[in-house]
Amino acid sequence: MGLAAAGAWGAGDFSGGLAARRGNVFGVVVLAYSGGLLLMLGVALWRHETVPPAQAIWISAAAGLVGGLALTAFYAALARGQMGIIAAVGGVLTAAIPVIFSALTEGWPQPRRLAGFALAALAIWLISRPQGNEGAPAGLGLAILAGIGFGAYLVLIKQAGESAVFWPLVFSRATSVISMLFIGLLLRRFALPTANALPMALAAGMFDVCGVALFVLGTRQGRLDVVAVLSSLYPAMTVVLAGIYLKEHINGPQRLGMLAALGAVALIA
Repeated sequence: MGLAAAGAWGAGDFSGGLAARRGNVFGVVVLAYSGGLLLMLGVALWRHETVPPAQAIWISAAAGLVGGLALTAFYAALARGQMGIIAAVGGVLTAAIPVIFSALTEGWPQPRRLAGFALAALAIWLISRPQGNEGAPAGLGLAILAGIGFGAYLVLIKQAGESAVFWPLVFSRATSVISMLFIGLLLRRFALPTANALPMALAAGMFDVCGVALFVLGTRQGRLDVVAVLSSLYPAMTVVLAGIYLKEHINGPQRLGMLAALGAVALIA
């Protein structure tokens, strides 16, 4: 389930990045999350799942706020920079946060996982090296913020998903839609996606919420850190899609950094 979530998230990031390049990032996030909200609401009603207690609903809402901000930053980074690089940085940090939380709650990680942390730090350094006189890759700061936010989101949604799977996703997505719409309007930067960005935005929302559902189901059967790290292999799918459809070029050190990032994920898992 962790690997299936990685595939869904990777395809969703590619779709969302394309949509953000064609339209307003706040509009893309709101539309994507609205599609995911309707899908999870339909599944929750279809399965007659019991509504979780109030504490789980509040945690879901907090997860939705954090996740919405993280996804907005991530789509903005994907729209500005190379998808492969942005996805690799975000993936390492997305994996690291749940592992740290798991170490504090379930015990310190094994030496192999500590080696994975060191390799992850090296990966981020290689990926973020300036390219000639151009400076650091575009969108790198946003990718780092997004990765931290994604990691926090996974920790929160795992806690909310202990009593139910689909209702927490409904409440988290609803919070994301409302909060991102409010922030976009407050900053006067909200606009609905154009017609050519609409299909990509909807696809991103469907892929993303399916990935989260698979993640929650996986954490109910195994350790949080293992499922989180395996699902954080999603940059591999984004890199493949960006290479095929966008013909993105990545230099030698950055290519090595991306391989190190994936190696770090494997070590941590």
